[in-house]
Amino acid sequence: MKELAKTFDGKAGAVNEATGHAVTSILTAASDIALVLDEAGVIRDVTLGQSEQPIEESRAWLGHGWIETVTPESRPKIQEMLKEAAADGVSRRRQVNHLSASGNDIPIAYTTVRLKDEKRMVAIGRDLSAVSALQQRLVEAQQSLERDYWRMRHIETRYRLLFQVSSEAVLVVDAATQKVVEANPAAAVLFDSSAKKLVGRPFPFEVDRGSESAVQDLLATVRAHGRGDDLTVRLGQSGQPCTLSISLVRQDAQSLFLVRVLPQGREDAGAGSEQALRASRLVQALPDAFAAADEEGRVLSANRVFLDLVEMPTEDQVRGQALSRWIGRPGADLGLMLATLREHGVVRLFGTSLRGELGSASEVEISGVVIPDGTHTMLGLLIRDVGRRIALGPRGARDLTRAVEQLTALVGRVSLKNLVRDTADLVERHFIEAALEMTDDNRTSAAEVLGVSRQSLYVKLRRYNLGPTPEANAPARAPGAKGRKKKR
Repeated sequence: MKELAKTFDGKAGAVNEATGHAVTSILTAASDIALVLDEAGVIRDVTLGQSEQPIEESRAWLGHGWIETVTPESRPKIQEMLKEAAADGVSRRRQVNHLSASGNDIPIAYTTVRLKDEKRMVAIGRDLSAVSALQQRLVEAQQSLERDYWRMRHIETRYRLLFQVSSEAVLVVDAATQKVVEANPAAAVLFDSSAKKLVGRPFPFEVDRGSESAVQDLLATVRAHGRGDDLTVRLGQSGQPCTLSISLVRQDAQSLFLVRVLPQGREDAGAGSEQALRASRLVQALPDAFAAADEEGRVLSANRVFLDLVEMPTEDQVRGQALSRWIGRPGADLGLMLATLREHGVVRLFGTSLRGELGSASEVEISGVVIPDGTHTMLGLLIRDVGRRIALGPRGARDLTRAVEQLTALVGRVSLKNLVRDTADLVERHFIEAALEMTDDNRTSAAEVLGVSRQSLYVKLRRYNLGPTPEANAPARAPGAKGRKKKR
């Protein structure tokens, strides 16, 4: 480091000449590593600072080019620092990664300084291994937090799904205020209200007065012990007996009551429940779409095929939506069908259209029936996609549209007179082919279907080369030509 001492010029009040030992001490204190480079960028000397993890590999760098000690992606940075130091005397700080025998790169941030004699440079570096390790630990901690976050999100999603689809009426009640925090759709149906209106109501409600004190005692028992015995109560309006089951749930610093209300009679209807489950499975397995709706036309339930037709992923997304969102013209077809259902109680093969959420359209037939359900009325609709059935016409008729589209592509290249003539010939040929297919190649029947004489049909068959005609009317044919020529 004696070369470095010559670069320090004394000024007023400063040391006129610094020794090599002093300069080495300064570099050792100011950096983790210092490299003395010649004009070709070859390492001539190495000084290590007081790093917690000494760079042992640096001793092997002596006599090697600085650029040879770093990873390939760091070499352009070395070249830039050498150029900047040669031109301006000092380079910007850049991070490079040195190669390590252990396989782990050594990140170091260097600043290169040109010495006074312009033949030597010093690269002063700071070891960033500790910073890199901290960054890696931070990234791992963030990933761990994200995994925990998404796991909790998935757990919450499953809880929400179970809460919404449960057939039992469930209320979540704040233990401190006894106000309803959440209510599932089954609870809204049981208490003849909406879930939003139930939220915020003080519990118990809709319970006959004789049972209110027993419910309060049960709440106190659950608050003290976490659980209590089931209680039988009667709903105030209907007087229906219900089984009340309450348990305590703690969430952070909040205590919540999980209240299950199960109308009695369900336990005694095991066979009926099993039959209902089987019926539900059959509805879901139907090859046609099925939807149950209220008398206003809002969807109550639907099977998988209905979801496919309307292009919605889950039943929850269609529940409560108006059928007019997808079926018929809003306020026209559907209104007529609902009016017919209310008047006659049944509709058969009502033809209309169905639009999917993603833009697809289908021709459908709807058969519906009105099912009384106590004080409410429910509509059952069987929806069949008849688009395929409509498409199954004669081949000539199916191909007609495609052939006309091909002729349309000639507009601008062929005169209108020729286009009209070719289109007329094409239409006539296709309908003749369709009649022959419908009558299984019976020329007499085909002529009757088309409303022309047999002689006229034979003339047209010869004109379009659609097959043999009676020998008296047919021109000479090549030997071995048999059967009507199929259109390709």
